[in-house]
Amino acid sequence: MKELYLSLGSNLGDREANIRMAIDELEAFLRNKAIFSGLMEYPSWGFQGCDFLNCVVRFDIPDCGADTTLFLTALLRQIKKIEAVQGREEKFETRPDGSRIYHNRQIDIDILFYGTEKLDTELLKVPHPLAGVRNFVLEPLAKVASETFKKDFPFYFQ
Repeated sequence: MKELYLSLGSNLGDREANIRMAIDELEAFLRNKAIFSGLMEYPSWGFQGCDFLNCVVRFDIPDCGADTTLFLTALLRQIKKIEAVQGREEKFETRPDGSRIYHNRQIDIDILFYGTEKLDTELLKVPHPLAGVRNFVLEPLAKVASETFKKDFPFYFQ
């Protein structure tokens, strides 16, 4: 089994319903029940906007073996579909210094970790490169992280 950790957030509309709907869709896609951190409210990160409801979910899923890239790419495609259905418009904008410009959104889903696997492609980086600097990830992650995960990634729990 591998542990898959995802971060979900919403700051537009019925934030709780947006997150619950996304979790339902993820559970159906992964054919597995999520371990849910609970919802926590945080100010927007990286821009001035409405506060977010955030959570982290963990899925304990069968190891996909050598097909890690294929699995995570398929998962990312499903995440983008879930976000689009909820009305998220993909606006990838950057400032002149190359830093990303963030926007309000009905739903935002990030792949944080897949076991101890590492993936670095143009479309996806796992572990998520900003997971360790975002309180809206770290605090809910601590609520659902297994003891094995905490031993593998102790720097996220200091």
